[in-house]
Amino acid sequence: MSVLAAIAVLAVLILVHELGHFIAARSQGIHVNRFSLGFGPILWKYQGPETEYAIRAFPLGGFVGFPDDDPDSDIPPNDPNLLRNRPILDRAIVISAGVIANLIFAYFLLVAQVNLVGVSQATLPGVLIKQLAPEVSNVAVQAGIKPGDVIIAANNKEFGTSLQEIEGLREIIKTNAGKPIQLEIARGDQRLSLNVTPEAKPAGGSIGVGLAPNGQIVRRRANLIEAFNLGAAEFQRILTMTFQGFKQLITNFGETAGQVAGPVKIVEIGASIAQNDTGSLFYFGALISINLAIINILPLPALDGGQLAFLLIEGLRGKPLPSRVQEGVMQTGLMLLLGLGIFLIVKETSQLEWVQKLFQ
Repeated sequence: MSVLAAIAVLAVLILVHELGHFIAARSQGIHVNRFSLGFGPILWKYQGPETEYAIRAFPLGGFVGFPDDDPDSDIPPNDPNLLRNRPILDRAIVISAGVIANLIFAYFLLVAQVNLVGVSQATLPGVLIKQLAPEVSNVAVQAGIKPGDVIIAANNKEFGTSLQEIEGLREIIKTNAGKPIQLEIARGDQRLSLNVTPEAKPAGGSIGVGLAPNGQIVRRRANLIEAFNLGAAEFQRILTMTFQGFKQLITNFGETAGQVAGPVKIVEIGASIAQNDTGSLFYFGALISINLAIINILPLPALDGGQLAFLLIEGLRGKPLPSRVQEGVMQTGLMLLLGLGIFLIVKETSQLEWVQKLFQ
């Protein structure tokens, strides 16, 4: 059931994305002749007055079809309500609406997580120094840091009970390699002020300590107004974290390429979350929805960003690129994406525990 829950989350996110395209088109009076959730053989379909709605066998995808490219369509080629005959702005709204829908949906998932399920936090403020790393403990030791110390503030930034305070401290350490950081530390009843200079590492500054929340972790439900504020803060944090991840993938591909997850891995992670904490599926859905939005907005062929890039070129040239050029680029990009997807599916399926047992 946990696997089905994870697949259901992904299917909902894809549905939201395609609904964004569909609603943006229909609200402008643009013809839409197909709306499909999934790929492959049709399991169920309904023919509306203009649009065919379908659910297909493989739910990890979907599409909105326009009669512009349908040779069997009886709509005249010069119909002003065909997508290709609309102004650039109208088409840009339709193309980008899927990304916008995923971002909005992610925000409301985070609000629901905080309001309905609750937000995890520590019972005491500050960040606990759980242990010193043996290989670099000379930097922490020289500064006077000891296991059990609680960092109350760093460079005048105070840390509360949020579990995200650990990431905030790590970011301060990471961005201050070779520069002294002033730490306010609680050690029992004592309050100490220490200076520590992070050691420069390939990934940024490091002081060689293990960090943990201070006290026990509890879950607290927020009221609706607080939930909107906390949801916005978490949305911004995830968005920033995702952009940084893509930046590292581009600038340091060799070390980060192995962290790229395909559909099988995502379902496995989601299933684990559903099995251990069903309420966290809201957060899982928000995280994947934001990633889905950012991936789709990248200026790559066969993605929404690639189509927006064609519109930009059309705006600069005053006319679109030749159809054969656009089709060639899109088909090449689609084949590359399908090839990558198949590779990740095969690779991740072979790494599943139950699959490995079959070959033992």
